[in-house]
Formats: sequence, C-alpha cells, structure tokens
Amino acid sequence: MRAPRRVAPLIAGAVALVIAVLFAVLLLAEPSSDSAETVLLDRAAPTAIGEYGDGTPFELSRRRGSWVVLNFFTSTCIPCRNEHPELIKFVEQQRGLGIDGAEFYTVVQNDDPDDVAAFFEEFGGEWPVIFDVDYSFQNGFGVAQVPETWIIDPNGVVRGRVISEVSAEFLSTSIQTLRERL
Repeated sequence: MRAPRRVAPLIAGAVALVIAVLFAVLLLAEPSSDSAETVLLDRAAPTAIGEYGDGTPFELSRRRGSWVVLNFFTSTCIPCRNEHPELIKFVEQQRGLGIDGAEFYTVVQNDDPDDVAAFFEEFGGEWPVIFDVDYSFQNGFGVAQVPETWIIDPNGVVRGRVISEVSAEFLSTSIQTLRERL
C-alpha cells in the first residue's frame, strides 16, 4: 500500500506562486490614463466657485467658450508630483496653440497655500491655481482622491474624467479627438 500524498503543501505553494506573480505584475504595471465613468459625462459641468491665491473669485461657468482642464491636486500627493512634469508639457503645448489651446487650472482642497506655492516653486509650472474654499469643486465633481483630471468643452459640458496620473500626450490627444467630434 502506498503512503498518502501530502497535497496541502503543494496547493499552498501553487497559490503562493500565483499571488507572487500577480503582485509582481501589479507592481511593475505602468499607470494608465483611462477615462473614468461618471454621471456628469456629457452633461453641464457643475456650478463651482473658488478663489485664486490672492482671494479673487473664480467661477467655472465664466470659462465657457474655451476648453478647460481641471486638475485636482495636493502638494503632498506623490502621484501629483509624478504627473507634474507632464502637466508642464501639456500647458506649454496648449499655450503654443494660442487661442485654440485649452485653459488649465489646478484645483486645491485642504492644502496650505504656502505649501502649494512652495511646490510650484520647487517643481515649476505657471498656471492658475484655484482654492476650493467651500468645497463646491470637490462636491460638485465628486472628487474623493487626487490626482483627478476633468475635461470640459467650450459649451461647459463635461467630456472626460481621469482618476489617475495623466500624460501630456493623453490630454492633448483626448482634447483633439473631442474637438473633431463636436
């Protein structure tokens, strides 16, 4: 008569190997810039009001007539730091398009204005920063975590949402594709 095989250690080893491979794949995967579903897609952008760093009011509804890109950010967010060089490239590309370029805004919630200024001084980037002092951007767009980027067309309609790091190429290509559809 044969001795019974010990199957449990083999199964545990196989499961551990599968988990290790899955973990390695997730760890080495490149972040994607896939648009995320939202009930706001193809609807009017929420009414959102914030303030520039000097306290001057900013009303999103006043940006109609232009493509608008909103990037939600905090100065301590590591993915925000990672995507920042791409945002600089995107803003430069859009400025090169003159009046046809998209307007770009960083939206900040729950961050010290001095820390935000220090971030931009250290990492560069020159574009308007909007402070969401009454949560109208965060609540209106349903932003729970940063970075998150939204694309709004010249009619004030939400056309895209990205809930991960973005690249200059992804944003430029997305806006160009949307322009061709309108």
